[in-house]
Amino acid sequence: MTEPAVSAEPGVVRASGLDGQTEDFAQQIADQVESFLLALRAVAREAEGGSAVSLLLLEISQVLLAGARLGAQQDFVPPAEYQPDVGPEADLDRLRLRLAAILDGVDAYSFVFDPYVPEVVESTLSDDLTSVAGDLENGLRHYRRGNVREALWWWQFSYVSSWGNLAGAVLNALLSVVAHDRLDAEFEGEDEQVAAADQMLGGESTDRP
Repeated sequence: MTEPAVSAEPGVVRASGLDGQTEDFAQQIADQVESFLLALRAVAREAEGGSAVSLLLLEISQVLLAGARLGAQQDFVPPAEYQPDVGPEADLDRLRLRLAAILDGVDAYSFVFDPYVPEVVESTLSDDLTSVAGDLENGLRHYRRGNVREALWWWQFSYVSSWGNLAGAVLNALLSVVAHDRLDAEFEGEDEQVAAADQMLGGESTDRP
């Protein structure tokens, strides 16, 4: 287990065995992760309808930038074969239920998880946002305990294997909601989804010739 070294900066974890550049990178990722988790809880607690969609679109875009930065790095290697114990996972069920209630008519959606194996997956935005939050929160707990290398490995691994794809699917779905409202797009067989998007964002449909 990597022990945290003493730091003069509040909130900054310094771990032995890592160069300063990697430590700074880890701090930046941790800050982005924490910002996303705080914003997601704030949206679930306070936002409604169209404002929730817009805020979620912004936050998921920003955390995907953190993921892209992780993906561009060399592979991080965990210091041990097994993950250190960081206690029980956070209970995110209340968050999921609140997001489902806020998103309501646009919560259910479908996407292709792997474009090279084009199988359509049925899911919900609330489930996938909560899953992304769970992966990110797990890495943040490692980071806060001084397991910086473990945190970087977990964030990178779970980005490639899980939350990166889910976050991308959520981004596309939220962007579709905004597009339906602002562009008044009409797609055959999607009348209910378009109506739900329009209602969610408070727009008014205008018939096109």
